[in-house]
Amino acid sequence: MSAPEPKKEDNFFNKNPLVTFAIFSIVIIMLFKALIGENSGVGGSQMSGQQNVRTQEVSYAELKKKIESGQIEKVAIGQTLIRAMGNEEGMRTAYVARKVGVDDALIPLLDEKKIDYSGFSETNWFTEMFGWLLPFLIIIAIWMFFAGRMQKSMGGGILGMGNAKKLINSEKPKTKFDDVAGADEAKEEVLEIVDFLKYPDRYVELGAKIPKGVLLVGSPGTGKTLLAKAVAGEADVPFFSVSGSSFIEMFVGVGAARVRDLFEQAKKDAPSIIFIDEIDAIGKSRAANGMMGGNDEREQTLNQLLAEMDGFGTDTPIIILAATNRPEVLDPALLRPGRFDRQVLVDKPDFEGRIAILKVHVRDIKVGDDVDIEEIARLTAGLAGADLANVINEAALLAGRKNQKWVKQSDLRESVERAIAGLAKKSRRIDEKEKRIVAYHESGHALMAETTKGAKRVSKVSIVPRGLAALGYTLNTPEENKYLMQRHELWAEVDVLLGGRAAEEVFIGEISTGAGNDLERATDIIKAMVQVYGMSDVAGLMVLEKQRQSFLGGGMQSSREYSESMAKAMDDFIKSSLAEHYELVKARLELYRGAIESMVELLYAKENITGRQVRDIIEAFEKESGMPTRLQELSAKEKQHQEDNEHRRE
Repeated sequence: MSAPEPKKEDNFFNKNPLVTFAIFSIVIIMLFKALIGENSGVGGSQMSGQQNVRTQEVSYAELKKKIESGQIEKVAIGQTLIRAMGNEEGMRTAYVARKVGVDDALIPLLDEKKIDYSGFSETNWFTEMFGWLLPFLIIIAIWMFFAGRMQKSMGGGILGMGNAKKLINSEKPKTKFDDVAGADEAKEEVLEIVDFLKYPDRYVELGAKIPKGVLLVGSPGTGKTLLAKAVAGEADVPFFSVSGSSFIEMFVGVGAARVRDLFEQAKKDAPSIIFIDEIDAIGKSRAANGMMGGNDEREQTLNQLLAEMDGFGTDTPIIILAATNRPEVLDPALLRPGRFDRQVLVDKPDFEGRIAILKVHVRDIKVGDDVDIEEIARLTAGLAGADLANVINEAALLAGRKNQKWVKQSDLRESVERAIAGLAKKSRRIDEKEKRIVAYHESGHALMAETTKGAKRVSKVSIVPRGLAALGYTLNTPEENKYLMQRHELWAEVDVLLGGRAAEEVFIGEISTGAGNDLERATDIIKAMVQVYGMSDVAGLMVLEKQRQSFLGGGMQSSREYSESMAKAMDDFIKSSLAEHYELVKARLELYRGAIESMVELLYAKENITGRQVRDIIEAFEKESGMPTRLQELSAKEKQHQEDNEHRRE
């Protein structure tokens, strides 16, 4: 066994190369000065070699007096100095004087006194060479300084750019599956990965092939990174996480070098998990660049990643997890069997999932006895896990501002409204005229939502300004996430959107600019029914608009595949449908005039009314006018379901 190599000591000079370089340069300069001093005596070599000579510095005027009095034997004239040798016996003196301007009388004086004179250079070949080298030495020192800074910031390699150690977050997470709520199906999909990392020999003996790569797909905030950490935490293995954008540099080949370094580190600590977040940054389809050419750096990085995934066998206990919210843009080679051939959907949570997530985030929050997690879960349909965590945190901040000892249900409701509608603008004052318009507008939305089959029920109506431009809002959220919508539900959404503008026309007599966004959304719904969903007679079952990947920018773009006559027919259908439904909505509002007036009066008094209050007003009006109530029109099952929900809310 060979002896280990002695460890190199990290002394001061090894740790500080720039300081060492500076000290070395100073020593060299001092040696040059010493050599210059020895070789630049009076008259250079002509005067420095004599014995018993002392040097005395005198003024220029005094030196000229000595020349005139005959006390000088030799003179050497330089650029700035004049050196003269005295003619006394014994200890002779070498006089040194600095020239003052241009003296045309000096040479004639020396000729008159018959004094031997000559010229000398005040520099030598050492100083001339150093003068040439000094600028280069300064440039080298500056380059070494900035190279050292780049190496520290980027982690080694050529100027520090090839090494990925500083870009990789290596840890052993403590996160477990119990910390991941609302994603039960996704957890079941990755359970076998945990088992493989814990007991790899069991699978190797059977000849089973565990997927090398698992792609976590889901909307932002659904918990993809948290799930990946939970897999590593359950398996108790090292977790190497890195962002896809960290591989991309302006220099070609740097990203590929970082990929190699990442896999080398993971292999050293196997069994382990590699997690690449936002993998679409490097894994976009190479065909997306078309004939325009591609980003060579990104393509080389992707090629290196594919090669590394093929470089270890199925028995190597390394699992690669990746996350993206845009799986449609990934390169097909990345998704083929043997690479990321398994996709796990991490979707937004359902009602039960939202309850579980809210309970996880409430564990460290002091909440009051009136807090109802189920009600908050119903109000937050469509929100992801990160949104729910933010709701709980915002509620705690609100309670802290009020100097409360615990979080109340009202704080949670206000936090939900902030997440959905934006921050309340209490400082934004609107006059009575605009307040009246907003009250009728929102009452129109609320009434249409409660009296139209297939519409989402109202949770709250407010005329308090929120967000950037909303002067009021009607909050109608579904109790469950909806993945499909039927034709009548889409038309119901259109009717609810038209209810605000129609209420302004029916009750005020003039419309305002407040319905701009409502009309835009209603138009988009009808256009999608024609172009995409085949819910009209205009195009039948033809799909007129397709979503496809752009070959220029790599994103998703819509392509128009219909004639001008079809476009005109579609425009006519959208226009006529909006007009027809607008008239129906106005007739409905006119029929419920008393209910609208009651809602507006209550909004004026309280500024905020609940969905329960809206329904009470409508039902009271229907009973007084002898109209069949909406609840009577529903089936017994639907009625029981609604009553159960109302009971839970109360």
